[in-house]
Amino acid sequence: MSTASFLSRYYTSPDGLKLHYREYAGPPDPKLTIICIPGLTRNARDFEELAPYLARRYRVLCVELRGRGLSQYAPDPMTYVPATYAQDIAALFEAENLQHAALIGTSLGGIISMILGAIMPAKILGIVLNDIGPELNPEGLARIGSYVGKTRSINTWEEAAAAIREIDGQIFPDYVTDDVWMRMARRRFVKAMDGGLRPDYDLNISKPFAASSEPVNLWPFFSTLKDIPALAIRGANSDLLSPAVFTRMKEELPHLLQVEVPDRGHAPQLDEPQALSAIEDFLQKLPATLPLTIRLRRQIAGAVFMAKLKAKGLA
Repeated sequence: MSTASFLSRYYTSPDGLKLHYREYAGPPDPKLTIICIPGLTRNARDFEELAPYLARRYRVLCVELRGRGLSQYAPDPMTYVPATYAQDIAALFEAENLQHAALIGTSLGGIISMILGAIMPAKILGIVLNDIGPELNPEGLARIGSYVGKTRSINTWEEAAAAIREIDGQIFPDYVTDDVWMRMARRRFVKAMDGGLRPDYDLNISKPFAASSEPVNLWPFFSTLKDIPALAIRGANSDLLSPAVFTRMKEELPHLLQVEVPDRGHAPQLDEPQALSAIEDFLQKLPATLPLTIRLRRQIAGAVFMAKLKAKGLA
């Protein structure tokens, strides 16, 4: 896997939080800017292999959602919800003066990407959804709920690697060496004030997650992507994105490209050959900009969708 340097950069959320992202500048005149959005408990380090690979051709921004990594923790934990995250990413578009970008979203990052595709489609060139769909399998949600926001005393990196292996061993059955689990641990833990190690996120992100009892229904958002190029990647053993929902996604959006990554649960790392090849082919076919007629059509569609959300009290 290729390597590339990055810059740590910051911007301000609509409610005043200092949010961090990594910028991989790419070549002198990159065709596209790509925004990578991680999952619920993850951070920009989740893309430390994918981002340099893509930065050979593109500018890549790897965000850290509020309460993760170097981004500021939110005083109100009930802002740890997809609608607020989407507003935060929209603020990044403004801060970077991005007219267009492609999105790569893993799990929660894919939910945020679907929301952005619905409310600001004129700025979205294409979307990659990594092991996420408009409907979530209760089995996978229960598994995630069993560990998010919970922690135990971990004092060494070896203990951290063992803890990650305990959680993710079935997701990555071909990860058999200690060094790969150590790499995973260093992506997900940081030094704590007491000298031990802690998860690199605000444990309060679990509060909205635990408080939500309604089944996730993002089909109205997903259905709006009919005018946006999209690629859906599924781990063949995923317990969050079921085969039935994956099939229905293609029926709902016939233009949707789909790839399954073997020997992966939720979620692929996106460094797998099948995922890399699919993402690379997908991005190469995206336009660098959108014609005025398409932008106007998408702006109208986004405004209509927002009006519907407001009418239902959801925006």
